[in-house]
Amino acid sequence: MGDNLTVSMSAELLDSIFEGARRLYPKETFLLLRGKKHKGEVRVIDLVVPPLAVYGYGFANMPFHMLPMDFSIVGTVHSHPSGDINPSDVDINHFFGRILMIVGYPFMDVRNVAVYDSKGEKVPFKVTEE
Repeated sequence: MGDNLTVSMSAELLDSIFEGARRLYPKETFLLLRGKKHKGEVRVIDLVVPPLAVYGYGFANMPFHMLPMDFSIVGTVHSHPSGDINPSDVDINHFFGRILMIVGYPFMDVRNVAVYDSKGEKVPFKVTEE
């Protein structure tokens, strides 16, 4: 399971992700995750709206070559309006950073969230109050 990696994020940040997904529904949303890795934990501390991102029905993407060099980007998050929080082959093949987070409809709580490593293996995720 995920090379002993765990991922954490504040409840406030997760609520921001859910709010964005609800606003774009039924299109997919896509954000970059900014954070820090220390030992086996990735702590997501901020969200970045990617430049020139495209949000569509059944897909969301961005031109990664347009990103400035930013070593604080730890991964991406996108929504699955279908509610399925499993990664597709496209999700795994377009992996960027250390983690892939998927939020699924109805975008309400941690049951609608899954985090994966670059091999597509599920990684433990926890929400913090800070």
